[in-house]
Amino acid sequence: MTDLLHKTKGLVLKTVKYGETSVIVSVYTELFGLQSYLVNGVRTVSKKGNTKANFFQPAALLDLVVYYNEFKQLNRIKEYKWVAVHAHLFTDVLKNGVALYMTELLTNCLKEPENNPDLFAFIEDSWNHLNDCSDAVMANFPVFFAVHLTNFFGFMPRHRQEAGEQADALFDLRDGVFTIALPAHPFYLEARYAQVVAELLRVRRPEELVEIQINASVRGHILAAMEQYYSLHIPDFGRLKSLPVLREILR
Repeated sequence: MTDLLHKTKGLVLKTVKYGETSVIVSVYTELFGLQSYLVNGVRTVSKKGNTKANFFQPAALLDLVVYYNEFKQLNRIKEYKWVAVHAHLFTDVLKNGVALYMTELLTNCLKEPENNPDLFAFIEDSWNHLNDCSDAVMANFPVFFAVHLTNFFGFMPRHRQEAGEQADALFDLRDGVFTIALPAHPFYLEARYAQVVAELLRVRRPEELVEIQINASVRGHILAAMEQYYSLHIPDFGRLKSLPVLREILR
């Protein structure tokens, strides 16, 4: 069966060196979901002094022309270029740290080659906003992304009827609900942190994040809780290696 060519956007999740000049890249694509590609000859230095491997660094958002065969575990890329010039995501240390956290979070969530256009649109919109946002917005961007990403995997936090949006409601991480009853297990967020999560859920555009006044300690606590939340709801989620780095640079 002949492999067909398709145009698609893709977010580079992970890159592994292969041989002397090639890489194998894990890409979340708009058309085919999670895919792996062998890309030859990109680790050689050109006459201009750069390397094409820069296109395949984690968090890169690309326009691709790819060969696709559903029966192959490893396909190939024919053409690639930047979707947009997200220069700040790779030159700004803080924004790069946030982008790498978001990329790793996606990597640990995505398990199957299933496309989800709404998820990809959310990712692309998030990347565009992160590249252009102010420092105040950027500080809250990781918690915003982690909270809203849950919607695409079926465990977005919800309110129990009796809890409503009361200020003293806890957030039960295991059941994914805000509740006024103390859970019979240790997996929950206390009210002062739960209210921040509830506030983040009401944010519809990243620009609104400037209005959420929380300090680094609160953000760090919520990010750690969200890691636990994902691990409770996604099999083999693992630990986020980028999280300690992110918490340090956003202090």
